[in-house]
Amino acid sequence: MFKETVKELLDNALNERKDLFLIDFEILSDNTIRVVLDGDNGVLVEDCMFVSRAIEHSLDRDEQDFSLEVTSSGATSPLLFPRQYSKHIGRNLEVKTREGDKLEGQLAEANEDEIVLKWKAREPKPIGKGKVTVAKEARIAFKDIEEAKVRIKF
Repeated sequence: MFKETVKELLDNALNERKDLFLIDFEILSDNTIRVVLDGDNGVLVEDCMFVSRAIEHSLDRDEQDFSLEVTSSGATSPLLFPRQYSKHIGRNLEVKTREGDKLEGQLAEANEDEIVLKWKAREPKPIGKGKVTVAKEARIAFKDIEEAKVRIKF
């Protein structure tokens, strides 16, 4: 009952803010409510406060004791949903496929079905000695992605 009530409050808050979406939601055995959010334009502290208040102000602590944690998906957290990719166009991603391949490149495109990674590689010249830099591209369907993370470079 408690979990359904919290989930309904969470859904109502996210319906008010269509730019935010849920990454993870759980209620632990000690009634700690954990909510992880992401947003089409990122997540600000104010966004977490909005969701936190939408849940907390509608629950009665005299009825049910709980603690509430509302956070944003971290910069190094894996991308779990197709909706997360579009805001990372132009950034470098590391993608592991279900077939075991590991690719790293710049996210050039993202649609509802697939992503496009682009990178440059040094390969042997077709004729003669030495190497040449070649532009590479990979189209990867979301169903084939095991894990994808944004590579942060300083």
